[in-house]
Amino acid sequence: MSNFTRLMLERAGAAGIPLEQAQAERFETYHRMLIEANARFNLTRVPDDAAEAVDRNYLDCIAPLKGGLPPGAARIIDVGSGAGFPGIPLAICLPEARFVLLDSLGKRVEFLNSVIGALGLNAEALHLRAEDGARRTELREGFDLAVARAVAPLNLLAEYLLPFVRVGGHMLAYKGPGLDEERAGAEFALETLGGRFACAEAVSIPGRDWNHCLAWIEKTAPTPEKYPRKSGKPEKSPLR
Repeated sequence: MSNFTRLMLERAGAAGIPLEQAQAERFETYHRMLIEANARFNLTRVPDDAAEAVDRNYLDCIAPLKGGLPPGAARIIDVGSGAGFPGIPLAICLPEARFVLLDSLGKRVEFLNSVIGALGLNAEALHLRAEDGARRTELREGFDLAVARAVAPLNLLAEYLLPFVRVGGHMLAYKGPGLDEERAGAEFALETLGGRFACAEAVSIPGRDWNHCLAWIEKTAPTPEKYPRKSGKPEKSPLR
């Protein structure tokens, strides 16, 4: 067993997140592919210290698994996946779920699909903006769970994510200590788009002082057909 695989297993165990050795080995392959891709183009920041990379890039992504995902989360979309956070780590840990990873940059999508192929994940990456993807019949309101990490404020995320979620499903936003303020500013957007704030779940990585929260939004009604608005419009004029 390599040092990275051992570290991944130890850190996941300390965080109370179940992880098998074969899964930890897939994380090591993913980590190596991230480093190699970064040498060709600026994909994401990969910490030099392996322990920091495990904590910041991987354990943080799979933190929701400690408390468990909502029942029936079999079809999951990661919007604005970038280097694959959190979609790839979640797909490694949830082989029975089907994942779609959405990103607007072709080079990132090529990288994501190369990782999916190398790791044999039950996933696909699509080259689409969120506003365009949510207009596709096969994607709109077709997911049990939509996730995003470090993409946008909560009111803007709601317009990006909720159109993908079926009624009764959930939206999950990875957030920091400013969640309470974001929540107050997102009430109108959530109500308009068919969502309801369900809960805020504090998550921690043992040995780190990062104050992270998970914002869980329940989809209670269909999103009106006019949302999301045309590409670029939500960012220029977020719902308030």
